[in-house]
Amino acid sequence: MSCTVAEAPVRPLLDQHTIQSRVAELGAEISRDYKDLNPVIVAILKGSMPFFVDLSRAIHIPHTWDTLQVSSYHGGTTSSGVVKFNADLSDAIEGRHVILVEDIVDTGRTISYLLSSLSTRNPSSIKVASLLDKPSRREVPVPIDYLGFTIPDEFVIGYGLDYGQFFRNLPFVGVLEQVPTLPFGV
Repeated sequence: MSCTVAEAPVRPLLDQHTIQSRVAELGAEISRDYKDLNPVIVAILKGSMPFFVDLSRAIHIPHTWDTLQVSSYHGGTTSSGVVKFNADLSDAIEGRHVILVEDIVDTGRTISYLLSSLSTRNPSSIKVASLLDKPSRREVPVPIDYLGFTIPDEFVIGYGLDYGQFFRNLPFVGVLEQVPTLPFGV
């Protein structure tokens, strides 16, 4: 039996208060660790945007923003294993302290690819902040320096995470209990 996006049942996994509390803690850690270093925090688009913005607000030291876009899901519910680079950074990172902000690390391929690629640009350092970690799916070992939550191997949506570009606006992270039929051939 199929359902529409509006009817899709979602089981909450992490509520809004729990997420915001942890983001505040991560912001305090980064503020302490990067005092006087003026880091650049880099949003990995699109999924990390809510986490990125909330984390930036929780970082109480001078820092700048940049974005890049990669994809590995290509519309499905599992990573394809192939990282596609869609948009690069707008500013040079040579000599900068870089914090990559990701929504979720599962196979590790995307973060591994980015760490390798960006390290050739001679930053002073590169660290990873991820809202979620799904270690049971890990194929490539990667460091997560600032971690929000470790979650089980379930397909999650909300707080930036999507299914077919829908559900990003939910203020919590949840599990899509039934895969909906997407409108417009998405």
